[in-house]
Amino acid sequence: MILVLACGALAGVGALLLVLQFDHGTGTAAAELARLDAARQRSTRTTTLTADRRHQTESQRLRRVGSTVRAGMEARGWKVPAGVRADLAVMGRSVETHLGMSVLAGVAGLFAPAVALSPLIYAFDLSLTIPLWLALVGGAGGFVLATAQLSTEAKERRRDFRHVVSAFLDLVSMNLAGGRGVPEALSAAAGLSDGWAMVRLRDAMESARLQGVTPWAALGDLGDEMAVKELSDLAAALALVAEDGAKVRQSLAARAASMRQRELTDAEGRAEQQSQSMLVAQLLLCLGFLLFLIYPAIANVVGV
Repeated sequence: MILVLACGALAGVGALLLVLQFDHGTGTAAAELARLDAARQRSTRTTTLTADRRHQTESQRLRRVGSTVRAGMEARGWKVPAGVRADLAVMGRSVETHLGMSVLAGVAGLFAPAVALSPLIYAFDLSLTIPLWLALVGGAGGFVLATAQLSTEAKERRRDFRHVVSAFLDLVSMNLAGGRGVPEALSAAAGLSDGWAMVRLRDAMESARLQGVTPWAALGDLGDEMAVKELSDLAAALALVAEDGAKVRQSLAARAASMRQRELTDAEGRAEQQSQSMLVAQLLLCLGFLLFLIYPAIANVVGV
């Protein structure tokens, strides 16, 4: 039975590789234009200013594997979800590296059950059918786990970015009060820190200056790319009232206060959740201690 399953698996993998070898997508002109446009936009995003330094820390092998996977996906019309792309933009990580890490995690999950259960297989002469099913589940779980971990890390990093944006608004308002114009105030405020969030803001505005785009339009594009609604709203507000300095100062001060209040509410909510988690852990600990105390009495009564 195991030999039949192994032969069937090998035949299925061979058929899949054969299909992938000769199937290169629709090959229509529209598909090719869409692929070229996506490649151009991707190169525009990842080759501006300090973005290159972010990607220099990535493994070239992972990027090569991810590039192969992405090329196959784009040839068949498969796209990386927008939420994953936004999380990758927040983390400063390329799509190719994420796909390479997902493939690596899937391969590790594929072999992990067999390695973990190998002593039991030899000791108790167990069947190989169970490890095969566990290998499939582990491979799928490893592939999904990479995306889940990315989402968790991006959520924390996006929260830090919002905190920096609120401070950035205060700095811009102070520069406007000093008599600077809106573009100069934005550049001066972003140049006061070398934190990763300020660097992203500064890179976006410097890239906008080189491309002849307004700074608030660049901030709006950055907010859309990173899925930070507050930054997109800020860009829209600056685009509407950029000609009136007094209104800009009032709007920025109000937005900064609103963002700080929202961050405070969010921090209180997270602290309350952690308090509840600690309470549950304490109750479980007390329950285990009570069971430890009453076990001798119950054992005597039952006669164990």
